Amino acid sequence: MSKLSGFVWSIADQLRGPYQQHEYGSVILPMTILRRLDAILEPHREQVAELIAGVDSEMRQASLVRQATGLRFYNTSKFTLTTLLKDPDGLQANLTEYVNSFSSAIDVFDRFKFDEVIAKLAEKDRLFLVVERFVKVDLHPDVISNSDMGDLFEDLIRRFAEASNATAGDHFTPRDAVRLVVDLMFAEDNDALLEKGAVRTVYDPTAGTGGMLSLAEEHLRAQNPEARLTLYGQEINDQSYAICKSDLLAKGQNPENIKMGDTLADDQFPGQTFDYCLANPPYGVDWKASEKAVRDEHKRGFAGRFGPGLPGVGDGQMLFLMHLASKMRPASQGGGRVGVVMNGSPLFNGGAESGQSEIRRWLLENDLVEAIVALPTDMFYNTGISTYVWVLDNTKAPERSGKVQLIDGSKRSTKMRKSLGSKRVEISDDDRAAILADYAAFEPRATSKIFDTQDFGYWSITVERPLRLNFACTSERVERVSNDPKLKGTDRHRLAEVLATFGELVYRNRDAFMHDLGKHLGSNGIGLTTAQRRSLWLALGERDETADEVRDVKGDPEPDSKLRDTENIPFGWNSTPKTAAAEGATSAVIEAYMAAEVLPHVPDAWVDQTKTRVGYEVPFTRHFYTYMPPRPLSEIDADLNKIVAQILNLLSEVEA
Repeated sequence: MSKLSGFVWSIADQLRGPYQQHEYGSVILPMTILRRLDAILEPHREQVAELIAGVDSEMRQASLVRQATGLRFYNTSKFTLTTLLKDPDGLQANLTEYVNSFSSAIDVFDRFKFDEVIAKLAEKDRLFLVVERFVKVDLHPDVISNSDMGDLFEDLIRRFAEASNATAGDHFTPRDAVRLVVDLMFAEDNDALLEKGAVRTVYDPTAGTGGMLSLAEEHLRAQNPEARLTLYGQEINDQSYAICKSDLLAKGQNPENIKMGDTLADDQFPGQTFDYCLANPPYGVDWKASEKAVRDEHKRGFAGRFGPGLPGVGDGQMLFLMHLASKMRPASQGGGRVGVVMNGSPLFNGGAESGQSEIRRWLLENDLVEAIVALPTDMFYNTGISTYVWVLDNTKAPERSGKVQLIDGSKRSTKMRKSLGSKRVEISDDDRAAILADYAAFEPRATSKIFDTQDFGYWSITVERPLRLNFACTSERVERVSNDPKLKGTDRHRLAEVLATFGELVYRNRDAFMHDLGKHLGSNGIGLTTAQRRSLWLALGERDETADEVRDVKGDPEPDSKLRDTENIPFGWNSTPKTAAAEGATSAVIEAYMAAEVLPHVPDAWVDQTKTRVGYEVPFTRHFYTYMPPRPLSEIDADLNKIVAQILNLLSEVEA
């Protein structure tokens, strides 16, 4: 594959000069697609010409060709890429006519604006050279398999992306990661897949070049060559869409199942569900362009895809997660499974009752999350961050019901001989087998943990402490009064003068201070509203742990916002029920937690019950953390002494 990719890439040498490096892809990618389609049609050229001769209806032509050859496309031109070279002078016109003679299923060249590409190549005297080079590459499926062809496209995209400093990972997922996702997705259905006449559908809402769909098909065909697998996908990028569609056409898939458009704003398969859904949505990419449509759908509640909640506009991963959950075939029809690759933020980002937390809550309380697998870092071409595979299932096996399996595959990797961008490791066959073994065993191990779905829930409580202030009319505090905008409307200059006569006596009780202060203000004819009086004593007060609590008109202590804190109480804390139970039971758990964990340290604290929230998060790293004690100081000192000795030896050599 690397040799073939290198050869195709070498054709770009013919473009040097008229084209910049970042423009090579606009020529090489559509020409590679054209050569693939040309090679597929070559053995059927005469048969296709006979079949469509005299048939005016394209629908009828397509039906005849498909029945006779199995192909879902054809070309009505008399040319092939090879015969085009026999007329160098007419090459531009003939090639344009050849490309435009494909059946309507082939709309991929419009996405590359290929007519303009041909015209520019001809203008720069490069057209014949490029076509001649491509004719030397045999891309027939008997020579280059569909899987290898997918690898070729993705390798070319990676190279062109690197040449233009673009983000290659936006377009495709490394094949080793895809194979793991596919294996996990099919893991619970392997026996059924072996049945004669098995029929399955697979959907990818971020199809890219079709790599995930291709490997899903490859997996199923390897298990059961007679199985029927229908592939569906949607892609927003023109070039990726063109490659994906042409690739699936070459496999005999229905081209109408590959759609162009923004999945979040415009679902091209509304109301349709699938046996398997898989995706690698973009990480940390905002959804501002889709925001209006998404928010409008969210307002429809669970009648739409985004009923549980909305994440922050800065990252749309969890929108795709909800979209995929909505695309699972209903349990009443056999159920569906999802495999999706995301970074770490969907595990924990967002506090209690935030959009992200509510999405996790909905997934977990509806028992849709079957497993989450941590992948090795440095797995992807454009990022070295931690990534995770989420596996969803709405018809879990009985032993998995109400459970979530976390698998730590972060150490299951093999170092690559040569890095590809940020990708320095890969998941080998042995690594993948080890992860799948953890999944299949479904038992606690060093790399596998089993949890109840409620284990990820918690109460977020707001812990308040009383406001304690001392009061005095020092020059500094009086200056704060003079500059306090909340006292605007009063004679602040006159007020400051009266306060200055009050003296510097320090009060540690707000009511006693206000009683004496009221006398001073009243005797000088200064009247203040309730709000102004509050602003005044706040300006004259300073925090003092030895002072009395400041209390409101009901006699309750006022909270100090600067001492306010939050605590998360996990469901099941101290063997309490693992649920967001009724209010009374919840209060009992919170009171017990406060008595055990908070009040021994701050006896004057209390909980503001009106701010108690329920949240869900998956603290993946915490569950697999292993404490490593620090090295003994004696070992560290010994190592330092060795280094010092080495430095001294080097210095002595220099001085000598």
